[in-house]
Amino acid sequence: MKINLRDLTYEKLEEFILGLGEPKFRAKQIFKWLYLGINSIDDMTNLSKDLRERLSSISTVFLPEIEEKFVSGIDETRKYLLKLDDGNYIESVLMKYKHGYTICISSQVGCRMGCAFCASTIGGRIRNLTPSEIIGQVMVVSNDLKERISNIVMMGIGEPFDNFENVMTFLSNVSHPDGLNIGHRHITLSTCGIADKIRDLAHLAPQITLSISLHATNDEMRNSIMPVNKKYNIATLMEACKYYIYKTNRRISFEYTLIAGVNDDLKTARELSKLLSGMLCHVNLIPVNAVNETGFKKTDKNKVEEFRSYLENHKIPATVRREMGSDINAACGQLRKNRLDRERCD
Repeated sequence: MKINLRDLTYEKLEEFILGLGEPKFRAKQIFKWLYLGINSIDDMTNLSKDLRERLSSISTVFLPEIEEKFVSGIDETRKYLLKLDDGNYIESVLMKYKHGYTICISSQVGCRMGCAFCASTIGGRIRNLTPSEIIGQVMVVSNDLKERISNIVMMGIGEPFDNFENVMTFLSNVSHPDGLNIGHRHITLSTCGIADKIRDLAHLAPQITLSISLHATNDEMRNSIMPVNKKYNIATLMEACKYYIYKTNRRISFEYTLIAGVNDDLKTARELSKLLSGMLCHVNLIPVNAVNETGFKKTDKNKVEEFRSYLENHKIPATVRREMGSDINAACGQLRKNRLDRERCD
């Protein structure tokens, strides 16, 4: 198989070019072309015809293709169904804020984590996305929008820490000055709680925002809605989070999906405040979004506010996430890995 040049970090691209007997500076020329959004190696006009032909014989610059686009009638959110070169599909979501555009991207085709409230995990994981497929989502959506995307959240389909190496390559390329030049402080990475990878990330110390999908305050509750907890229980997860804060001095954002009658009463709010007491953190409260297969119901707005107020009154900063794109199944937990899943949901 041909190698996709966007799967290489700048340093790996240098090694690749040197291996072809070319001077090192060619790597810089090529790297710049890659993130200008070219679709063909022949577009690299400052390379010799001979080098372009050699590169074309062993490599590619394929980007995901937009199969369909859906635009919310509520808030201008856009959802993109993207086709990969092997025929698989993923979804990405573009959101407009006062400060600019944020894209929610996927890291896998499907997901094997099995979170009970999430459509992305239905049918399991097919495969990991490559670095070129991860960054390609940002590039093709930005090109369609004809605007620069300033912020990225890795909260789409898949568990980023289940695809750790490819995600780290993506982080290197997306922030490179000759890449998309989107700084780590404008990137949020969400995990369901793979504790050993949280520690690994702490040692790499990127300046991203780490977001933990928590959604429960005790192991019994979390086991029932998040199977990952059976391997990394809440105590283990909290230890890893505290280690991450210690090593990076970065605040963690805890995602907490409120499900009516499951995890939304004041007793649970009290448990959550005790669990997070003293940590450098913030809580994002997310009233659960509709997924046909789950049957979960949203918490009443008054109860959501009571839950938030309780946390705030106990010195845990908390906000309620604004729901965006719900009319096109683009809200948190609603993304699906293929056309058939999407049509069944519609």
